[in-house]
Amino acid sequence: MTALRRLLVGLAFALPLLFLALFFFYPLAEIFRVSFLPEGRLDLSGFAALWQRPYLRNTLLFTAGQALLSTVLTLIAALPATYFFARYDFRGKTLLRALLTVPFVMPTVVVATAFLALLGPRGLLNEALMALFRLDAPPIAWQQSLLMILLAHIFYNLAVVIRVVGGFWANLDPTLEEAAAMLGASPWQRFRRVTLPLLMPSLGAAALLIFLFTFSSFGVVLILGGLAYATLEVEIYRQALTFFNLPLAATLSLVQMVATFLMMSLYTALQNRTTVPLQLRGQESALRPLTGRLRLLWLLAVGTPTLFVAAPLLALVIRSLQVRGEWSLRFYRALGETGGRSILDVAPELAIRNSLLFALATLLLSLLIGTLSAYLLAPPQSGQRARWRSLLDPIFLLPLGTSAVTLGFGYIIALDEPPLNLRTSALLVPLAHTLIAFPFVVRSLLPVLRSISPSLREAAAMLGAAPWQVWRQVDLPIVARGLLVGATFAFAVSIGEFGATSLVQRPEWPTMTVVIFRFLGQPGIENYGKAVAMSVIIMSITIIGFLLIERFRIDDIGEF
Repeated sequence: MTALRRLLVGLAFALPLLFLALFFFYPLAEIFRVSFLPEGRLDLSGFAALWQRPYLRNTLLFTAGQALLSTVLTLIAALPATYFFARYDFRGKTLLRALLTVPFVMPTVVVATAFLALLGPRGLLNEALMALFRLDAPPIAWQQSLLMILLAHIFYNLAVVIRVVGGFWANLDPTLEEAAAMLGASPWQRFRRVTLPLLMPSLGAAALLIFLFTFSSFGVVLILGGLAYATLEVEIYRQALTFFNLPLAATLSLVQMVATFLMMSLYTALQNRTTVPLQLRGQESALRPLTGRLRLLWLLAVGTPTLFVAAPLLALVIRSLQVRGEWSLRFYRALGETGGRSILDVAPELAIRNSLLFALATLLLSLLIGTLSAYLLAPPQSGQRARWRSLLDPIFLLPLGTSAVTLGFGYIIALDEPPLNLRTSALLVPLAHTLIAFPFVVRSLLPVLRSISPSLREAAAMLGAAPWQVWRQVDLPIVARGLLVGATFAFAVSIGEFGATSLVQRPEWPTMTVVIFRFLGQPGIENYGKAVAMSVIIMSITIIGFLLIERFRIDDIGEF
């Protein structure tokens, strides 16, 4: 390899690190500076305010409390279904598992809108009960309540348990339980003494993931709970945009980051424990047919969460097609109308165009940064190279453990001076989205790259192929499906992102999620209808993307 080619390769591999340095670590460093050195002197008053102001202390306690409660309720709701998916074979299993997994990739603002369409004051269930019992007011008043937040969190995180715990459970050797049965253990004793201890690492990993997601919940809490049930994420948003109290917002962001990083570290440790050799078997060898009374238990265990997931999504579609009790496409046609003079009255078609443009830019940037990152991590090396690659691997995952609102806030305070004066630039949105999306590309590609035998590349090189030809003729056909999975993830993440976008987007560059939030905050059935119709569009894009991910995934290779 010539010196010039070596330099070009080095610069290419340095690009992901430069991207992280400029658009992740630098904004976080600015948050630290604003938190501790607001005027060049050490100032810890922000931390003192956390305990001196009861409201902030209660917000921190409520954030942790609702996350813990959401985690426990999700585990209770998902484990029975997870058992049947892991141990039994039944008709429609793949379709049902896909349906229960769809909510996990749904944008939070769409999930919140779906629950309003089902259970809100103008929701289908309230309208049905009012018509049935001739009531003058909606009997279900759950909007702006903790119950609504918990229901949405359960809806959102069922897939975590089914994927993380179910995948491990399905591969446990069933002869372990059979041996315990031969020794006289009852079904409960077999589960408690054999299966449960083996499942604990995966259960702990799933619980930590759910706690992490609900601890940093933003769109669901902001729309369904409001300021009365504000979490740290909502309070950071309020302090930064409403009061412009940057030091306090930075302090809250710092607390959030420390908490999420600790949870990510613990999750990684528990995830590693699920890889210990436990005499695992292929899933097919452990599956049993449903017989007798198990069919009724299956109907309750799998049918209940399936109905729970399908109901809000179906209500969202029905509500978008009904205008005062009549079927109509009026709300969809209204999406093509031009907005008014107010900056809050935006043409929906402009928001759809912006979201698609931002998603396309995010897709391209994420593929570039993510592919280079995956190649940087992929080669199996020993010694010094292996050590620094093992350090880089978690660094590329750090953006996943950072709150999107915190990230957007960091951009506000960091990227406002030359040479990175991007606060008024439309580029800020796809840059923020790329930071959130490119780790998905890395995790989709990395296992595939590591599976490529070096002898294939060596054989191509010996036949006279240039490095570019080796990549095009050997690597690309193998990693193409992984690239499609990563690209789809990046596109879906960008389309549905709300937390960071709500902070960094300019009024003249609105996105669909931001416009949905604006419509929901304005009175009138027309605004509500446009919010629901736009939510259905995002939901459709997300579901199609998820089905493509499942279609292109190579034997479940990848971590998402």
